[in-house]
Amino acid sequence: MFSLKKKKLYFLARIESSFDEVLYLAVVFIFSLSCLPLKHKRLFETKRKDQLNALKNLVELNDINQQYKIIDIMLKGLFKVLEDSRQVLVAANMQPDDPFPMDDKIKEAYSHVVENTAFFGDVALRFPRIVHHYYDRNTDWSGLLRWGLNFCNQTGVFTGGAHQHVLTLMSQELGITEKSPDFINPYRTERDDAFQKILREEEKRRRKEEKRKEIRKGPRISRSRNEL
Repeated sequence: MFSLKKKKLYFLARIESSFDEVLYLAVVFIFSLSCLPLKHKRLFETKRKDQLNALKNLVELNDINQQYKIIDIMLKGLFKVLEDSRQVLVAANMQPDDPFPMDDKIKEAYSHVVENTAFFGDVALRFPRIVHHYYDRNTDWSGLLRWGLNFCNQTGVFTGGAHQHVLTLMSQELGITEKSPDFINPYRTERDDAFQKILREEEKRRRKEEKRKEIRKGPRISRSRNEL
């Protein structure tokens, strides 16, 4: 059974082997979550700055196809880490408003949930088309994110800060909570139309591949009971 740390290194190795150094650095912060406890909001703020700087590099890439590939890997890895962390916290009966845990494994899981949920909000707001493409059809992700949001909102880490606004906007963008009459995603850009085109092409490719597989299988020959 792999530990969270080993799984993190595994995902990083996959990303590093697939993309060049610049793209790798743009993704790495999703898994660069140390075991340091979130004793103060100041530490959380520092980690959030690291994540936002990495995301800024990703946003500024001029290659939409590579952005799509990176986000694809990022989202799958993020929810894997989030699920593993949830299992650790549930097994330890750790409540979000409990005193900060002393056990290293629980500390790491706590940090993963808080930081990954916030980072997913950043990604969802800046790349809404592609996030909707994956999130809207995945009930497991939906349930896991709702759990993560509930956990984050009860920790007190986000209370009164700018990062609470990120969670609020993300919840409305994804339909987790009802959109307010004046809701606007401030990060939406014309790039979303280009992403929509890529997603349509990807959907066509997937359907063609499924059709090819059906053709390869060929018709099944059934024999009546009288012929046996």
